[in-house]
Amino acid sequence: MIARPRSLRPALARFGLAALVVSATVLSAGVATAAAAPAPSADADVTWGVRTATNAQGSARDNFAYVVGPGGTVDDAIVVTNHDDQPLDLDLYAADGFTTQSGQLDVLTRGEESSEVGVWTGVGQERVQIPAGASAEIPFTISVPENATPGDYAGGIITSLAQPAQEDGITVDRRLGIRVQLRVDGALQPGLVVEGLTVGFAGSLNPFAGGTATVDYTVRNTGNVRLSGQQSVALYGPFGLFRSDIEGVDDVPEILPGESWTVSATAQGIFPLAWLGTDVTIDPAFPAGLESGPDLAMFVTSSGTVAIPWSLVALVLLLGAAVVVIVVLRRRARRRRKQSEDARVQAAVAAALKEQRPPAHASSHDEVAVGAGAGERST
Repeated sequence: MIARPRSLRPALARFGLAALVVSATVLSAGVATAAAAPAPSADADVTWGVRTATNAQGSARDNFAYVVGPGGTVDDAIVVTNHDDQPLDLDLYAADGFTTQSGQLDVLTRGEESSEVGVWTGVGQERVQIPAGASAEIPFTISVPENATPGDYAGGIITSLAQPAQEDGITVDRRLGIRVQLRVDGALQPGLVVEGLTVGFAGSLNPFAGGTATVDYTVRNTGNVRLSGQQSVALYGPFGLFRSDIEGVDDVPEILPGESWTVSATAQGIFPLAWLGTDVTIDPAFPAGLESGPDLAMFVTSSGTVAIPWSLVALVLLLGAAVVVIVVLRRRARRRRKQSEDARVQAAVAAALKEQRPPAHASSHDEVAVGAGAGERST
């Protein structure tokens, strides 16, 4: 079986539903904007258009889409039209596709090595010269290997200027192409999973303004069918209290088998109650036109984190400390008042006792007088 390692590659441009215009490739490394075929691009330097040929495969098609069994072949053609008043030399080649982080389909540049659709597709001409105002139909054949793994593959048939331009020291490769959606017939095993789900909370300095919750995760296609899906991200407190959805979360774009798509959702004004939980719910869907396959079930992935409103805690602690200080100061004031009152009462009692007690010298005189009188009587 053929291994299908894939990765999500960042790119400068997007692959449209019908055709791909590459209006600027820095050092031949990326692509730019999409345009509809067969009309020329909005880029004035792209003076040609592409469209699918009319043949046994169909007519007026948006792209090349096939279902082929392992070891099977399919023949088709691309039509290139020169809208310029000068002859046009173009290179033609096939390349593998991949999903960008923006959720669009892009294709490898000619300098990057393909391993699937780009290798299985043989283009009838690697270079074509088209007279001014004329069109050319270039055939191609897709030959699927006998040991190809069943499932979905993506790529493109690309036309490119034979001599990339030099602008301000930058190599600009202008390309125009049509996507190829290929399904190798066999057992379909669709699967989307959410990996690395985390939720973080950052409090505000304003204890009454709430904080910011950030939910990060990766959606990965673990099956052999390209899938998209509707998704929602919810936040809630302990025991599921105060549950609410985060607004503005994009749906899962069409992800090729083996590829992944990262998501970061943010909500403001969250008031945590020591625990902050999150649920990510995804309802997967098959791509348009290829809806057949096993039933797809909605699934929910959950996570949570400790979320403490530290600014509010600090305010409560400060208020508590202020209350303690006030209570202690009042107790000390009452104790001082009591001690002062006790001292005043004791002083008053002492003064009253002192006033009631006879003087010490008066008592001695009386005793002497009494003694003298007694002596006289005995004489």
